[in-house]
Amino acid sequence: MTADVAFLFLGETLLIPHLYPVLDALTQAAPQRPVDVWVATSMHRDLIGGWLGDRPNVRLRRAPGFRDLDAWPAGRNPPLPAKLPLLARLAPRLMGTRVVVSAEQTSLWIPTLLPLRSRFVNILHGAGSMMNRDDRRRRAAVLTIVAAERERDALAAHGVDPARIAVVGYVKSGFRQRTHAALAFAADRPVVLYAPHWQRHRSSWWAWGEEAVRRVTATGRYNLIFAPHQRLVEKAPDVRAFAAGLAGRNDVHVDLDSFAMVDGSYTAAADLYLGDTSSQVVEFLMRPRPCVFLDPAAVAWQGDPSYAMWAAGEVVTTIDAMMPALDRATARHSGFVAAQEAFAAASLGASDGVAPDRAAAAILRLLATS
Repeated sequence: MTADVAFLFLGETLLIPHLYPVLDALTQAAPQRPVDVWVATSMHRDLIGGWLGDRPNVRLRRAPGFRDLDAWPAGRNPPLPAKLPLLARLAPRLMGTRVVVSAEQTSLWIPTLLPLRSRFVNILHGAGSMMNRDDRRRRAAVLTIVAAERERDALAAHGVDPARIAVVGYVKSGFRQRTHAALAFAADRPVVLYAPHWQRHRSSWWAWGEEAVRRVTATGRYNLIFAPHQRLVEKAPDVRAFAAGLAGRNDVHVDLDSFAMVDGSYTAAADLYLGDTSSQVVEFLMRPRPCVFLDPAAVAWQGDPSYAMWAAGEVVTTIDAMMPALDRATARHSGFVAAQEAFAAASLGASDGVAPDRAAAAILRLLATS
């Protein structure tokens, strides 16, 4: 069977909820279309295969360098095969495939460097205002699927043909396999989600992270979800030891490894958001709630589109200002609701759960012209 479409699940687990809903929608909308699903590890295979079940038009395939990880936890980032050698070996296997769909940039090296007839579709993952848009690989995609008009305009400003960009809404809002992690807090208190960014120059973790956690928990007024970006542990290995020191507390839920970290469970469960520049705030603001932003570097952020999310809540530039800001966030929330709604709409477009169907329809239109 030669596939009409191939979906590439070759990266971190956080990419899965941005890509799987489109695979699900397409295979149901066009059950006659043969689809290959290339996976990099047994963790990807087990998750995605379990959700798909038995679909006669879908074939799960092992990417070159496939790693069998035995009982690897479903949410923890797996050790991946080296990406560029994987892509070099995968490219010949895609030659008969008409359309190839991915949610990460690295796979775009194939159409950037090789004269394949396969047409590549890239689904921009993540949301917010700090996305890298000027990489030349972005121009190699025949179709780029984005959430909102703002992303179409930004990509067009960096040389991507607007006619090759489809605005569909936020694909992850249609992800149906959410974990719904149980939060077993001993007391009924407001729940704060602290989600620091993983890149040091964008993050509050290195300057204030441990102290921020200590101050929130010391008040006895809040329950805390500490679920940072998955890659923070890679960049700051001390996070794991710090998190271990929180074990046993009945007012803290720590997660560094489960799939709930990336599937939207915690942004849905929290009452207040405490963070910096992580795109998780955009998912949090699909339902407007109070936010406090940590700015240890005292950035001159007003008017800078990279910090547009900071209009959605109070921004503090000293650690001593954090708890007073958090304590008054609910009372002051009404003053930020309009800004939160505007930012979420500009970043996510439609969050109605139908974005995967729109994305699948765009891919099927592309197939009809190939």
